[in-house]
Amino acid sequence: MSELTPKTMKESQVTMIELVLPNDTNILKNLLGGRLMHWMDIAAAMAASRHCHNVAVTAVVDDLSFHEPIRLGNIVSLKANVNRAFNTSMEVGVKVEVEDFKTGEKKHSNSAYFTFVSVDTDTYQKMPVPQIVP
Repeated sequence: MSELTPKTMKESQVTMIELVLPNDTNILKNLLGGRLMHWMDIAAAMAASRHCHNVAVTAVVDDLSFHEPIRLGNIVSLKANVNRAFNTSMEVGVKVEVEDFKTGEKKHSNSAYFTFVSVDTDTYQKMPVPQIVP
């Protein structure tokens, strides 16, 4: 097996933008927590797949914190990148920022760490991932 070329954190960086619509909210017109978790998982998966150039599956969600409510009509920016790489897994950090489009005010609303495992699509076996260059 050939050595994988190490990569920088920036090479895996993903930014995903979402607009909070009525179907995304609860009766208080706040973004549903499950919807946000779904968006975070997608952003993290894209960062992990970009890093390993392979399918990456969610293994762990850790330290998901809610700092600010996200309201109907807000713009949500999700930034994800691989922080650490191990043999077949990667730690992906996701930071969520909410923007009030009327005022332009931006706040850090959420963050979490995800662990992804690189898997072969034919055999479902774990695959090696490139290391992170500091």
